[in-house]
Amino acid sequence: MAKLSLFERRRRRVRTALRNVSGGRPRLSVHRTGQHIYAQIIDNSAGKTLAAASTLGADGTGANIEAAKKVGSDIAAAAQKAGVTSVVFDRGGFLFHGRVKALADAAREGGLEF
Repeated sequence: MAKLSLFERRRRRVRTALRNVSGGRPRLSVHRTGQHIYAQIIDNSAGKTLAAASTLGADGTGANIEAAKKVGSDIAAAAQKAGVTSVVFDRGGFLFHGRVKALADAAREGGLEF
């Protein structure tokens, strides 16, 4: 068995903990790269993406906190449109600070509960 990276170990630990507490709620999954940040609301039981938002379509905004806040508010609006009000937050293997925290705070302000 190959040794897992710290990121992969964190990701697996977070995902396992979420499975235990989700209670059938959809999962707000966050992924970030050096240039973009992505958010999806996923229904694990059906294996479907209910809503998504990212900085890909944004003009001139890159990987910064302001862009993450915009993605957070966009995902909250898309969730409202899809009829989702409560989710579990899946930060993956990313630490909860900086862009990931900004996205989560903006999603909460937009009306998502987690």
